[in-house]
This record gives sequence, C-alpha cells and structure tokens, in this order.
Amino acid sequence: MAVNKVTWDKVGRVTEPGRYMYTFGWLTITAGDIAVWQQYPDAAFTLLADPLLDETTGDEFHLGAFDIAPDAKPTFTTH
Repeated sequence: MAVNKVTWDKVGRVTEPGRYMYTFGWLTITAGDIAVWQQYPDAAFTLLADPLLDETTGDEFHLGAFDIAPDAKPTFTTH
C-alpha cells in the first residue's frame, strides 16, 4: 500500500490554517501542522482521506503523522 506524503513546498508554504484546494482535493491544514513546518521545514506529512467524505464536496484530506527528515537514510543502533 502506497502512502502519500506532502511537504510544505507541495502545499505552497501556507502560513494560515484553513481549507485549501489542491490537485488531489481539499486539504485542511491546522495551526499545529504549520508549527511543525516552521520548526522542520522539510517535514513530510502523511496525507489522510476524511472518513466522513460527502461525495458532493469532493475529496477531503487532512495531515497525519509526519517525518521530519523524509530523505534521510535510516540509521540503526544496537544496545
């Protein structure tokens, strides 16, 4: 299963919480989402579909878990 992720750049570096139209549908961005991007500008959020989708409004999404270093290679430590 593919996981779609979005970055601040992909959503136009929005600075205000709100509901925005993008190529994939409507995206609700919260103040908390923006705060994460302000601290970690390269963070990538998981794009989540709204489970209460009303077919008349189109695709609705919000942001879920995020990765602060999406392009970093994983490092493993053993103890």
